[in-house]
Amino acid sequence: MTSGTFRSHRMLSSIKVAGRFPRILPSFRHVQAHRQPVQVARSFSCSGLEIQGLLGRHASQQFNRLRTLSKNTPCIWPSSRGLQTSSIYYDEIHTVQTPPFAESVSEGDVRWEKAVGDYVKEDDVVGEIETDKTSIPVPSPVSGVIVEFLAGDGDTVVAGQELFRVQLSGEAPPKAASPDTPKADTPKEAPSAPPPPPPPSPPPPPPPTAVAGSIPTTPPPVPPMPTAPMTSKPAASVTPIVAPASGAMPGVSARTEQRVKMSRMRQRIAQRLKEAQNTAAMLTTFNEIDMSNIIAMRKQHREDFLKKHNIKLGFMSAFIKASAHALGTMPAVNAVIDDAEIVYRDYIDISVAVATPKGLVVPVLRDVGGLNYADIEKALNEIGEKARTGSLAVEDMDGGTFTISNGGVFGSMFGTPIINPPQSAILGMHATADRPVAIDGKVEIRPMMYVALTYDHRLIDGREAVTFLKKIKAAVEDPRVLLLDL
Repeated sequence: MTSGTFRSHRMLSSIKVAGRFPRILPSFRHVQAHRQPVQVARSFSCSGLEIQGLLGRHASQQFNRLRTLSKNTPCIWPSSRGLQTSSIYYDEIHTVQTPPFAESVSEGDVRWEKAVGDYVKEDDVVGEIETDKTSIPVPSPVSGVIVEFLAGDGDTVVAGQELFRVQLSGEAPPKAASPDTPKADTPKEAPSAPPPPPPPSPPPPPPPTAVAGSIPTTPPPVPPMPTAPMTSKPAASVTPIVAPASGAMPGVSARTEQRVKMSRMRQRIAQRLKEAQNTAAMLTTFNEIDMSNIIAMRKQHREDFLKKHNIKLGFMSAFIKASAHALGTMPAVNAVIDDAEIVYRDYIDISVAVATPKGLVVPVLRDVGGLNYADIEKALNEIGEKARTGSLAVEDMDGGTFTISNGGVFGSMFGTPIINPPQSAILGMHATADRPVAIDGKVEIRPMMYVALTYDHRLIDGREAVTFLKKIKAAVEDPRVLLLDL
């Protein structure tokens, strides 16, 4: 008879089988494929079969498999007590690669949120890859302990690159003892001795005595010592005061500087803004919108709108709807320059600028021309939630034919937005404030908003830009314009 030994990495025990060894191999592979813990069993024999070491978690199933190896020979099987209570695991190492990138993304900077030695569960986020458009989370596909990072924090990684290794395990490390756990008795410190009494004060000096043989009397007053006449010091003897080193004022701490590497998103934002400045002939025109009617409409219908559509009615949807209406009537603003050609689009995709802690992102609402107020509000809520949680995909920000930026949410009263290349125009919204305006020859206080349209003067003339902004103004001030298609 022959015997074989099967080991997996640093296996603490082995399987030794005398004869018919291949019949046991499928059971071992089943346990290994499912990464189940195994237990150490005592040796036992069955008609020349000697099994020593590893058995699966479900010992009875393993015993049944072994019984089939010898049908006509009685076997002596160990009881459940024959299994030791300690468990070991196959310490298989799993290497994790970068998640798939979008076609327009080739590389990114990795940032780790875990450390070597940390236990992670399946789908736990270990880090993220920051690209020039968005951040891609890096989850762990398996449960285990991180044993090595193959890319440092802040390193640039590409698609398909190995990132880190995880040692597979079946359970998390034991938790620390709870505060209720009794602590070991510590020897109490001996009570400190009482402080020593203060030393006695020295005795007062003896009274002055007269010369021997004389009677003690009060001593005569001491004559004053003669003082030398005051003379001025020569100038050379005056010590000059040295000014503090490094020119710092007394009591002022030294100032420091800190250099921090720009994130990829910030680099991309800077690149695109500079590209817009260097490429487009940007010009901005302004107007103001009376928000009285849209505020009244929202106040009147917001409860019914919420009940029917399960979404709140805001002001942004009115501006998006008005912009889509204006873009449909003035295709030049929806067009783009491509070398010596002008590309006109028959669709309207509006980008909405959203500020996040990591930078400005511009997700896109597709085919806005066919959406109503409820559809727009739901789409805004969806992309806003993705932006807040950092789950925007690259596809959510690709394209766009026109951009709306609302600086009014931060209190901006006036500003000139920058075009989002390769688009040709951008609308800037600002804060609403009560201002006196002339209405039918009378001064009234109305909620007013300044709006700005920055456009590429290479493609859009001033007349078209002003007309476009007036169309937005008319549709917001009186939503019936949209119903009548005016």
